[in-house]
Parts: sequence; C-alpha cells; structure tokens
Amino acid sequence: MTSQPTPPSAPARPLGPTAEYASLLTPEALGFLGDLVRRFRPGLTALLERRRQIQASYDAGERPHFLADTAALRAEPWTVAPIPAALADRRVEITGPVDAKMIINALNSGANVYMADFEDSSAPTWANMMSGQMNLREAVQGTLVFDDAARDKQYRLRDDAPLATLFVRPRGLHLPERHIDVDGAPAPGALVDFGLFFFHNARELLASGRAPYFYLPKLQSHLEARWYNEVFEYAQDRLGIPRGTIRATVLIETLPAAFEMHEILWELREHSAGLNCGRWDYIFSFIKTLRADPKAIVPDRALVTMTQPNMAAYSSLVIRTCHARGIHAMGGMAAQIPIKDDVARNEAAMAKVRQDKLREVQAGHDGTWVAHPGLIGLARDIFDANMPGPNQIARGREDVVVDAAALLAVPQGDRTEAGLRHNVRVGVQYLEAWLRGNGCVPLYDLMEDAATAEISRTQVWQWLRHGATIDGAPLTTARVRSILDDEMARIRGEVGDLRYERGRFPLARDLFESISTAEALEDFLTLPAYEHILSL
Repeated sequence: MTSQPTPPSAPARPLGPTAEYASLLTPEALGFLGDLVRRFRPGLTALLERRRQIQASYDAGERPHFLADTAALRAEPWTVAPIPAALADRRVEITGPVDAKMIINALNSGANVYMADFEDSSAPTWANMMSGQMNLREAVQGTLVFDDAARDKQYRLRDDAPLATLFVRPRGLHLPERHIDVDGAPAPGALVDFGLFFFHNARELLASGRAPYFYLPKLQSHLEARWYNEVFEYAQDRLGIPRGTIRATVLIETLPAAFEMHEILWELREHSAGLNCGRWDYIFSFIKTLRADPKAIVPDRALVTMTQPNMAAYSSLVIRTCHARGIHAMGGMAAQIPIKDDVARNEAAMAKVRQDKLREVQAGHDGTWVAHPGLIGLARDIFDANMPGPNQIARGREDVVVDAAALLAVPQGDRTEAGLRHNVRVGVQYLEAWLRGNGCVPLYDLMEDAATAEISRTQVWQWLRHGATIDGAPLTTARVRSILDDEMARIRGEVGDLRYERGRFPLARDLFESISTAEALEDFLTLPAYEHILSL
C-alpha cells in the first residue's frame, strides 16, 4: 500500500466550538491535518473494509493463522532500529486520560513512562479531545497547571525530579472524529489525535532533548502497521524532521495481530519501540474474532487470566518476538486501585498485583503497566529485584514455542449467573459514565476503561448467541432482560436516587441491551455510543 499524492486543497474544517481552542486549531495545523487526512484516509478506508472481509472468512469457518507468504521474514535474523537511550528503561508505565490533573500527576508520579490516552480511557467528546491536546502542549512546554478549587489545591509539574517520558495513544483506526470535516467527510480520529499532537509538539520535544513517542492501539495486521509507518514518514518529512525520530509501541490486543508480530515490527522497524500485551482488549478480540464458533465460548470474565494457556502463549510469544528483534516486550495492565477503607481487601488486591508483576518479569517482560500511582512503587520493587539492568532484551526466550493451536486454545472454566450479572452491572455503569464524557471509571476496586465494557457485552452476546449453559440452564434473551432489570435496581441502590436521576442510566441500559441481544455482533461498543456524545 502506498500513500496517494496530496492535491492542493482547503484545510480541515472544525465543526465543533473553536473559540477556546483557537491556538490549537490554527490555519497551519488544520492545513497539515487536512493534507494528512486526504493522503491517508483512502488507505485507511480500504484497511477497515479488509477487516470486515477477513472477519467474514472467520465467521465462515476459517481460523486465524500465521502468514505463509511472510514465513521467510519470520525466519530471517534482523532487528529494528536501535533503542533510543531515553527508552532503554521502561520498567513501570502508567496510563490514563488527558485531563490536566491526570497528566500532571502521571508525569510527576515516578513512573518511567506516562501514556496519555485519547483512546480507551477517554470518552471522545469534542471538549475532551481538544482540551487534551491543549493540556499536552502545555505539559510539553512545562507550563501546565491545574487549580482544584474543591480542594483549594494547585497541581504543577515537578522540577525536583525527572518527569515520566511521554507517550501518546491516539484513537483506534475505526473511530471517526465527526467534529472535523475534510472534503465533506469526518476525519479519522487516529489522524486527528496523532496529527495535532505531532504538529504542535514534535519540534518542541526535539529542541529539549526529547522526541515524539506513541502507542498504537487495536491494529489487526502488518498492513495497518505499514499504513502507520507511511503516516510517520510523511509527517516527519512535512515538518522537516528526520525519519526515525518517531518511535511507537504497538499494542498486541487483537487475536489476528498475535499471528503477525514479526511482520508488524518489520513494517515499523525504523520507528518501532516494541510491542505491548494489551490483555483486556485481547480477550475482547478473542471472543469477537471467534464469535461464530460454538466451541469457542469463554468462561466467566474473572477466570480469563494470564495463566490461561492461550493468554500465557500470547504473552510468551510477544516476549520471544520482541527480544529476537532487539526491542521491548511490555507487560499488561494492573487495573487494581488502592482500597483505603478496607485493609483486608486492599492487601488481597495488592497481592494480586505482586503475583501478576512477578509473573511478568520472570517470564521476560521489560516493563509493565499500572493504572494508579499508588501501584508504581510496588511494581518497581518487583522489577528492580528481578531485572537489575534497564531491560532484559538479551534474554531471547528461545525455549518458547507457540503454534496456532496454542493461541486459539479456548480458556477453561465455569459460566455462572454471578459472572453474567457482574458483566451487566459493570458494563452498564461504565457505559453510563462514558456517555457523560468520562472514560476512566473506578468500579468495584478496579480502574476500568472501555476494554472491560467491550468484554462484558461481547461475553453476554456470545453466551446468548450460542445458548450457553449458565448455572444449569441455557441463556435466553428473556433471562438477560430480567437480569438487566434486577441489576438496574441494584445500581440505583448503590449510586443513590439523585445520582441515578441525574445520570444517563436508562440510555446506558438501552444501549447495553440492544448490542448484547442483537442478531449481529457490533464491532465496537463505542461506535453506536459515540452518536450520543456528539453534543458534549
């Protein structure tokens, strides 16, 4: 796939309010964005259609597989471009949305990396996306301040210790930005997020000894990685920045991508910062990809842990692949949050984090993710004790042998009504918060983002679609609706009448029910939900 020549034409046109964002949406920035979209939107449209065609082949019985025509590439010895010194040690990374308080706290947190997230932990309202870009520009300049009037407290970037290295995660390739028009059609959200950040911050980062770094979500093939590589090349050329300045870590969080890790690294070899185990979206993708297979029904979500054979195989393959190519293999998220009012529950939660991070570092991961600053010290202690160097890329893990059957093994365990009810309760509450513009939500002692809601609703759909036995009886639509009624009453009791009435719970319930009981599985929950936040 090659990019198309860009004809002279008008800049991108904002359709949302612009007065507050005038310094961001300048004619120059909109011109850059318009050219970026015109050049790369046709290729993206083709890639999204290719996704649909490949999924149709899976629905017809074909299985994901390693590519025959790239077997020689997988067998050849090669490495990606050398790791920049600033990225050698990534042992603890924190992620979160792009509001000012989160950005300041994350950069100040003591983590090695902060991933500023325009994707799963941010609801893509116009205000969230544009204010997030403004906040990041001020953070890069070192001027970001947040005044918390409720606490009579001001938050500033620290000057007494190094800040975390900034990575930015743009939206997935499937999400549009309906507030920015290019030639009569919405701009892809991924290009808006990447383009505005890169245009406004790349030179500033380089002038201060830093560089633009990114996380790339939900890729499904090496062709999508090739598309991103071409975006990077064009953007760097357009701003007169050397190629290879950008570095990007790809989240392996779809089942098809697990079969193309070498190819993905090859396509991005000049710009690669490794791969990451996006475990929650990977579970969602496992269900979605194998949705037509009645033999691929997964157990309760809580049982699909990294110790399940398919998850362990996927994690091990990420490590072996990355280390063979001389780059980082990043571990997954610890979603737990400190529990201040219950010592026993907090100790149990922290024990799970310790066990998870110890498993990762002993397996060979070069770093890990946490969702809360309170977990940074714990994760760092475990990696410090077991990884004395900046990384363990030299540990090749030649012992790892993963075939297609291992990646496609169905997780084992029970399916229970308790698990079904938890899916409903978490899915509806997360969706309600998202519809109010909040994409990062603490629920039942975990920090949840869109991936959890995606697992919850696809699992309900899968169990219903195949009539899975739940506590002795096949699941029916009537039973799902009855459980929804029960859980809505429970949610109302938990949040209180006032909060319930002021929220968007009826809409969240309707959306969750409609997509969970539909004949066809919706690709992404956020696509129909996005239509309900366009005015925010």
